Amino acid sequence: MNRITQCLHGRGTVSEMSRHLHGSRNQSSGRNIAFSGTDKPVIFWNVTNRCNLFCKHCYSSSGSDSGNEDLSNSQALSLIDDLSGMGIPLIIFTGGEPLLREDIFELAGYARSKGIATALSSNGTLITAKSAFDIKNSGIDYVGISLDGASAETHNRFRGSSDAFELTTTAFKHCRNAGLRSGVRVTINKENYGELEDLIDLAVNLGASRFCLYWLVPSGRGAEAYNNFQLEENEVNGVLSLLYRKAKEISPAVMEFLTVDAPQDAIHLLASMNRDGSEDLAAAKHLVASLNGGCSAGTRVANISHRGYVYPCQFAQSDEFCIGDINEIPFSSLWGDGNNPVIALFRKKTLLLEGKCKNCQHKMLCGGGCRVRANYMNNDFYSEDPFCFIREELNINDLFSDRK
Repeated sequence: MNRITQCLHGRGTVSEMSRHLHGSRNQSSGRNIAFSGTDKPVIFWNVTNRCNLFCKHCYSSSGSDSGNEDLSNSQALSLIDDLSGMGIPLIIFTGGEPLLREDIFELAGYARSKGIATALSSNGTLITAKSAFDIKNSGIDYVGISLDGASAETHNRFRGSSDAFELTTTAFKHCRNAGLRSGVRVTINKENYGELEDLIDLAVNLGASRFCLYWLVPSGRGAEAYNNFQLEENEVNGVLSLLYRKAKEISPAVMEFLTVDAPQDAIHLLASMNRDGSEDLAAAKHLVASLNGGCSAGTRVANISHRGYVYPCQFAQSDEFCIGDINEIPFSSLWGDGNNPVIALFRKKTLLLEGKCKNCQHKMLCGGGCRVRANYMNNDFYSEDPFCFIREELNINDLFSDRK
């Protein structure tokens, strides 16, 4: 996760992050949860694979015909007990569409009663005036709502629905009225990147407090669409430059900007700040370095599927990256097993990178980008991330010359 706003406007963030790393779970602030240690990852829990939409780029291939193999209520509550015992700081309930799970508010409330912060990732179409208050009252702090275009035509085409745009944009109003913080999540691609600036402006008008841009990862139906949807180098650089400009223009009190699934974005951000002589550069570069290799998969992030399978992240849901099954071994035991071959693979990845990543001066900052993308495109887990467009002549090492 590349925290653009936090780097641009985040003087003092380093000391806050340090206190978080050495503090208790109850002292965690929302923006510092990303710095949790390997022993206490943020959990992305696909509580169901059922969904009322059928999106072209869905990483989990969810849909209305996905069946019902979800963990039972008792299994889900037992999982929360296990996660609480580990000191997990945050559960993000996702899907499918998590609001299709009948006991979602019970699960959220139970997690909060156990001291775990909770958030919801939704397509927004089922968030009504009533359900927004139900979400809020269950203890959920934040709802990330997917919005794939600034126009109804674009968003509805992606979502396979004629009224998704109207329902989703109205969901933001319901969240505001309930006093529930919400944000926009968009997967940028060939068919919607031309609307990005309009989408950012729409997000501000909708009252979104966060704008989270995801790059496409070849997972689920996203794999089927990958070659046709993925952006080229000039388009990627254009997107990053636009986000940088908008993040400078828009107060962090109004909306923060982040990108996900390309840790190498941080290199572009630091270089832009250096070029502009940003007074926040010193804090930003140490913030980036503190993440020890960018990608959080298998370290600060874990994924649990609707069936109870554990993966390094939500985009690594394949047999070869399955860490284990919580129905057989508790999550806490699986995650604590340093000899697990999948865990070892992800946690030691930077040491064995190949291709242009092997000798790249930036690899200790970005960790070699996205390993799921590299593995899918090159059939080699340690190969270079084909989505990296950072040039060697961009000497970020110069920015870290004052590091001890």
